[in-house]
Amino acid sequence: VLLVPDADRPHLLRQLTARTAVVVGPARPWMRASASYARAMRARQVSPDIRDTEDHLVELVLSADAERRDLRARALAPLRALPVSTARRLEETLRAWLLHHGRREEVATALFVHPQTVRYRMSQLRELYPDLASPQRVLELTLAIGLSR
Repeated sequence: VLLVPDADRPHLLRQLTARTAVVVGPARPWMRASASYARAMRARQVSPDIRDTEDHLVELVLSADAERRDLRARALAPLRALPVSTARRLEETLRAWLLHHGRREEVATALFVHPQTVRYRMSQLRELYPDLASPQRVLELTLAIGLSR
């Protein structure tokens, strides 16, 4: 463990390139150095290839704790009542819809289907998720879908 006060982060990373087993946590005030250390240790658990935790925040947040499985299960529960192939297809459509911010033409292109197919699938999803337009539901589904990959 190396604690470096007020380091020039890019310079520090360059200096540590030849070193093995190096993970650089975020800059924190002295009294919160343990938070930087904790993030570096978690990064090492997530992937041995992570060197700078600042470049991998999404991975670290999404792998933060066991509740992610609970969130995914709860958010995608309506799909579990459907036949597996239908649920898979709707989850794929939902993922594309979230990634493309609901732009039907882009969703259709990403899925290699006709825009009418996207419209049909989205009507099915809106039946399963009546609050699909709510920001809270979109956030929950975005995280749940992101956790599946």
